[in-house]
Amino acid sequence: MRHRKKGRQLGRNTGHRRALFRSLVTSLLEHERIETTEAKAKEVRGFTDRMITLGKQGDLAARRRALGFLRNKAAVSRLFTEVAGRFQDRPGGYTRIIKTRRRVGDAAELVAIELVAKRVESTAAKPGPSAGEKKAKKPESPATLAAGSKTATTKSATQ
Repeated sequence: MRHRKKGRQLGRNTGHRRALFRSLVTSLLEHERIETTEAKAKEVRGFTDRMITLGKQGDLAARRRALGFLRNKAAVSRLFTEVAGRFQDRPGGYTRIIKTRRRVGDAAELVAIELVAKRVESTAAKPGPSAGEKKAKKPESPATLAAGSKTATTKSATQ
């Protein structure tokens, strides 16, 4: 009987499985959307939610616990500065799983797991083109460029 044995083994031993989950959660926090198998995505969902909850706490102890799991300072820093801020008012359910396709090799059901709140691009960070840039000259065609050179004019004069 399998009573009180939660989680999937995924055909791996304990160390390999934990490393897989750490890697998937780190990738999800860095890229905000990854594609993996359905079973892996369902397992990673809980770990990701736990990490975002730690990010929302924001204290040093939470940062150290997150660093102990993720083992990537850049990912932890991004989690605490960018990702956690977007979920401040949300009580849970930070990820969504979307079925995408079947893998060609083994027909495994692939899904995309992504963070629910999208990254907001700041307009101040990406200024639009100014009025002078909007009316920029059209790029000259190769024929026009060739006509401007001496060799092109001599060739055109002989023709």
